[in-house]
Amino acid sequence: MKNENSPQASKHDFEAERPSKTQLKKASHDLQSLGEALVELPDSRIEGLDLSESLHLAVREYRRTRTHEGRRRQMQYIGKLMRHTDAEPIREAVAAMKLGVARNALELHEAERWRAELIASDDSLTRWMAEFPASDAQQLRSVVRSARKDAALVPEKRSGRAYRELFQLIKQYQAGAAMPPDEASDE
Repeated sequence: MKNENSPQASKHDFEAERPSKTQLKKASHDLQSLGEALVELPDSRIEGLDLSESLHLAVREYRRTRTHEGRRRQMQYIGKLMRHTDAEPIREAVAAMKLGVARNALELHEAERWRAELIASDDSLTRWMAEFPASDAQQLRSVVRSARKDAALVPEKRSGRAYRELFQLIKQYQAGAAMPPDEASDE
């Protein structure tokens, strides 16, 4: 039986508490990946974060660097600086940005789906008015009719103007429905 106060026991306990080399490398790579996401954020989002001056300068320098090797080395430097920075606010900013991009893509897909439905059938206009009662039905009917005529033409003779106009109108009404009632009435 070993004595718990022996040098081997304390060395073993120390090694059990210390992270392994693999864990350290993984953490380092995670921070470097987070740094890559950080440099992709717009300046307005980066300014809102509480970053050290050296990290701000490193991000600006990365954006100015044009060579592949220079960018790679600068990114490693950013990863090194991130080890001394609280990464959680950066993770939250990156996640919020990705969520916003995903939400915008979803809204565009929804608008495309509505446009296809409105052009395809008259019943969809009734469903649209039930979902978006603030819409101008007369204007929407007119644009849908024009888009249907445009779609019926031979591809070489199509202008696509009504098709695009319908899409913009749908996006406008969807954005108006997403606003709080007091703001939507102002516009």
